[in-house]
Amino acid sequence: MTSPEITPLYEDVTFHGPLSEERAARLIRSLMPLDGAHVLDLGCGWAEFLLRTLEAAPTASGTGVDRNATDIARAQANADARGLSGRVSLQVADVAEWRPARPADVVIVNGATQVWGGDPLQHTVNALTEARKLLAPRGRFLLGEGFWEREPTEAQLAAMPVPRDQYLSLADLVDLAHDHGYRMLAAEQASLDEWDVFENGHGLAWERWLLDNPDSEHAAEIRAKADTQRGWRLRGWRGTLGLAYLILQAP
Repeated sequence: MTSPEITPLYEDVTFHGPLSEERAARLIRSLMPLDGAHVLDLGCGWAEFLLRTLEAAPTASGTGVDRNATDIARAQANADARGLSGRVSLQVADVAEWRPARPADVVIVNGATQVWGGDPLQHTVNALTEARKLLAPRGRFLLGEGFWEREPTEAQLAAMPVPRDQYLSLADLVDLAHDHGYRMLAAEQASLDEWDVFENGHGLAWERWLLDNPDSEHAAEIRAKADTQRGWRLRGWRGTLGLAYLILQAP
């Protein structure tokens, strides 16, 4: 039995993560100046943040890479509609195997460190290492990465698919970046409101589908997915798992 197509996530959220309009604009400003710069977004999803960065920097160019063809198609449609297709290349590829044609002045990895695989904490180490290889000298790295906002209880750990050692504290995450040669220029974290907006949008497509297809043979499967995700959120990571936005300076 093949699972049904569910409305893509981008129908109900703006960014592929807990990020408000205000914070996105502030992060983009923190990457300036970008005159003539090249911006590389790895695991870009539908590339909304990358496209907004290019809108704010009219002489910059960009490349977005993601293995999800549906997301990249959406990104390309948005780039075309906003007159950005001449300045951005959007590619369907495995980030771990993809190689750029040129060094980047800015690398973005926002909530996507898992694309390099490895053990949980190794995701972050791999992202820091690989970004250094892709950055031009004195380039900047925007890293969006999870951290424990507070130590999870045993009950919370049991309620979510995240081992305790997958994440560090915010201070330890920044120290890890410094150990890999970066200097921190700024650090922010997603607010609870930003998380709630994102998680509500994440679950809405499933609930809408269930409302429209109550007698489908797939209803039990989709309901179970929605219930599992809700449990992870409300019994597990809400208020405990944070998302840091770090602006890091490469040597």
